Amino acid sequence: MATSVAVLVHRVAFLHYALWSLYDFFFFEFPGVLSKTLEARQLGKLKFLTYWNLVLQTVYFTICVINDLIGTNDSHPKKTPFIRSLRDFIQASLAFPLSTFVCLTFWSLYAIDRELVFPKAADTFFPWWLNHVMHSNILVFSLLETVATYHKYPSRSKCLLGLAVFTIVYLVWVHIIYYLSGEWVYPVLSVLNVAQRIVFFLILMLLFFGLYFLGEVLNNKVWESEVAEGQKTRKMKKK
Repeated sequence: MATSVAVLVHRVAFLHYALWSLYDFFFFEFPGVLSKTLEARQLGKLKFLTYWNLVLQTVYFTICVINDLIGTNDSHPKKTPFIRSLRDFIQASLAFPLSTFVCLTFWSLYAIDRELVFPKAADTFFPWWLNHVMHSNILVFSLLETVATYHKYPSRSKCLLGLAVFTIVYLVWVHIIYYLSGEWVYPVLSVLNVAQRIVFFLILMLLFFGLYFLGEVLNNKVWESEVAEGQKTRKMKKK
């Protein structure tokens, strides 16, 4: 039953993200940011972490569907296929932390002052339903995935390294955009001085890394018996 639920979640999530990725890629335009050519439009969107997350979730649930078809969802298979290991690594190190981070930070800043992250003027071209697709549904599917699918978490060092590399790459990207355009990706950064901006980034990084541990705790709690069985199996192999 658990496997059937997991397969259903994966297919629904895949269709959800694939559909909106295609819509966002080919049809949605951000006035004042995107250029006439398709290539320029996509480069314009790539400055937003929300768009990075949309791409990541689409890739992740594609991997989930492939694993359902040719891999395995067994809790402790005798031989773990690469596609299954890749699925578990991405979920642990990026998919859960990033979707949760995007949802929490967006709606928190939105509640404080929406002009800092999503100006009211954007309502004229960014429909409310797409806003929820990009910033609300992402958490719903991450939580459903955590409950429906057991993930064997790789070592913390591997996951945190993957998370750190992603974080550094995006921060560098944000500063490259500022250097080239003279404008910050998010309005909130423009109202902070250098010291405040450093503290702001550090707080967000701590939150981002903290969400990795939250994902691990939730996985271990929901799948307590499977985790215990895995630990018992590893101890027996060491003897």
